[in-house]
Formats: sequence, structure tokens, C-alpha cells
Amino acid sequence: MTKPEPRATVLGRFLRGSLGSGVAVLARAAGALTVNKLLAVYGGPGGLTLLAHFQNLMALFTTLPNDGVHVGLVKYLAPLPTGSRGYRRWLQAGIVLNISILFLGCLLLVLVPTPLVGVFHPSAAWVVLFAVGIALLTAYGLLVSVLLAAGELRVYVGLTVALSGLGAGAVALLLALHVPHLEWVLLAYLLAQGLTLVPALRACRRLGLLRGVGRGRVSRPALLLLGKFLLMALSVLLFGKAVDFALREVLIRRFTLGQTDLWQAVAKLSDNYTMVFSAIMSSVYYPRLAALTNHPAALRSYVRTVLLLLAPVLAGGLGAIYLLRDWLLPLLFEQHFAAARGLLAPQLIGDWAKFLTWVLLFLLTAHAQVGRYVAAQVISAILYAGLLAVLLPHYQLLGAPLAHAARFGILLIGYGIYFQRYWKHA
Repeated sequence: MTKPEPRATVLGRFLRGSLGSGVAVLARAAGALTVNKLLAVYGGPGGLTLLAHFQNLMALFTTLPNDGVHVGLVKYLAPLPTGSRGYRRWLQAGIVLNISILFLGCLLLVLVPTPLVGVFHPSAAWVVLFAVGIALLTAYGLLVSVLLAAGELRVYVGLTVALSGLGAGAVALLLALHVPHLEWVLLAYLLAQGLTLVPALRACRRLGLLRGVGRGRVSRPALLLLGKFLLMALSVLLFGKAVDFALREVLIRRFTLGQTDLWQAVAKLSDNYTMVFSAIMSSVYYPRLAALTNHPAALRSYVRTVLLLLAPVLAGGLGAIYLLRDWLLPLLFEQHFAAARGLLAPQLIGDWAKFLTWVLLFLLTAHAQVGRYVAAQVISAILYAGLLAVLLPHYQLLGAPLAHAARFGILLIGYGIYFQRYWKHA
């Protein structure tokens, strides 16, 4: 049995890993901030809201592959020799599942386009190109999972930098050319990111990671085991991404695009530092967590140490953002977004609670407790919907961040009680 490591050792490992993934995280954050700024300044009224809506739309189509199939592939490919029979079976199963997901997504886009893309007033050509972009991005995600399973972190960092640069560059170019319709600027953003598939494919071929993929039959057991990860991702899609998408639709209809932009600026600011936190936790915290699942004492010590580190550090960082709000909002977006300052406090409080709930929720993923993970997503979505229904009519736009804060405050208390054996001293 693995003994609990000294707290200094745990903290050192966690901080070194966080710094090691810094280049990729900073590249993603810089790209996101650049696109936000461009759309806030040059996208006109509602530009920032439409960007967020488009990114949320992309997430509706990419969550199942990225958070399901590709997460499972990394787990199962990592211990296997490249090109081996088992390796090929897992990779083939991942490809088949991705193709099936893409087919269902395109079918949904054709059958019910209005709820999904109606706000962009798309032409048939726009819808086709959107589907092409999603296919490119999904294939890129699969190749990245292959690279990560092989431990090719440097290649991954380079591809992440390219992805961020291409997306921001495409937006800057089309805005500079004064393309009149924002939906085409957003489509270029997607297609440019999809082009990263080309260097990813070249890297995988050069490293021999795709040898013999077309040989042999697809493994039914591999499909079923990857399906478990797909089920967890489906719960995130239905009770996370879809809820966020629906909320934005409600706010766009209830308020003007200019008013919704104020809430969206606060939500976008949150998205940027959330992306950094999520990347670090996925690449540093979760792998260590998974490695300790069979060592309860060490696992409890690790979770407790990370929580004790993150709770004050996150409070200090989010508090600093609040103190700098009058300078930060105009800098990251545009001068008139300073009016969003009144929405920021509940958003930051909610994010602090959200990050700590994620630290605990990762325990369900590490133990592959699919049923409990799905139940947690369902409870969270129902709670959020109920809070929005109560708070939006009374507090108008402020009701959205208030509901966010109340949701994760309640969840943190509930998770704290449920997972108390992991953070309380024995």
C-alpha cells in the first residue's frame, strides 16, 4: 500500500506539474482573450454574445468526442505498444465512435437547424461548412489524444499554440477585411482551428502512431468500454453545455443584445480563467488522482492537501480580479463593458465554489463511478434551472450570476458532506 506523501512533496509535485503545462495553457488563454477583444471592439452590439453562443454551439458537437471518446482513448492507449493489436483495436473503436457521433450531429443539424443555428440566420452553404469544421476539429482531437497517450507533450504544446493562433488570426483577418456578416467571421474561426488537423496528422505519421489502423475488425468490448466514458460526456453535454446554451437563448430573447453582452463579458472573463484551471487540473491533478485510486490513505491525503492549497489561493486570485474590475473589464473587452462591474461579485463567488466542487467531483471520474457522476450532473442542472426561474424575474440580468453563485454554493456544501472522508482528518 502506498503511504501518504509529506504535504511538501505533494505541493511540490502539483506546482511543478502546473508550471510544466503552462505554455499550452497560456497559448489557449491568449488566443481566447484576443478573440474576445476583437469581437468586443469590432463585432458590433452583441458581438461578444454571438461569439460565446457560437463557441457553445461548437461544444455541443465536440463534447461527446473530446470529453468521452478521447478521454477513454488516452487511458487505454497509454500502456500499450504503438501498432500492437490491442492498440489498433482501441484506436479503431475510437474512430468508429467519432464517425457515429459526427453522423448523428449532422443529422440533428439538418432535422432541427433553427434551435441550434437559427440565431445566426445561416445559409445552406454555412451549415455545410460548419459541419466540415466540426469534423476537422473532432479528427484533430482524436489525434491529440493519440499524441498524449504516447507522451508527446512537446508536440501537443506546439499544436495548441498553432490552434490558438490560427483561430485568432482568422477572426482578425476577416474583421480587417470588413466582412459584413459576423456569422462568417465565426465560421472562419472554426475552420481555421480545424486546419490544425494537418500538422497533427503529419506528427502522428512521423512518429508511427497510426500504423496498421485499418487492419483487423473493430473490437466490440473496446466499443463498450469507451461507451462508459461517452455516457459521462453525454451527461456533461445534456446537463451542462445544453443548459448554458439554453440560458443564453433565454437572455437574448429577454434582454437586448447589448444588455446580454454585459453578462456575457463577465461570463467570458470567467471562461478564460476557468479554462486555465480546468487544463491544469486535467493534466496535473486528475492523473495523480487516478494513480492513487487503489491507495485510500494516500488518496485522502492528496485530495486534502490540494483543497487546502487551492481554497485560499483561488480566493486570493478571484478577489484580486474583483479589486481590478474597473480596469480589467475595459482592458479585456471595451470601455462600455465597465458597466458589467455589478455582475462580477456573484460570478466570482460562484466560480470559487465551482472550482472546489470540481476537485471533489474528479473523484467520481477517477473511480469510474458513472451512475453517480451522471446523477451529480442532473442534480446540478435541475438546481440551476430552478434558481434561474426564481431569480431572473426578480433581479433581471443580475439573476444569472446570482443563480450561478447559489448553485455552486449549495453543491459545494452537498459535495463537502458527501466527500467528507477525503478532506477531514481521520
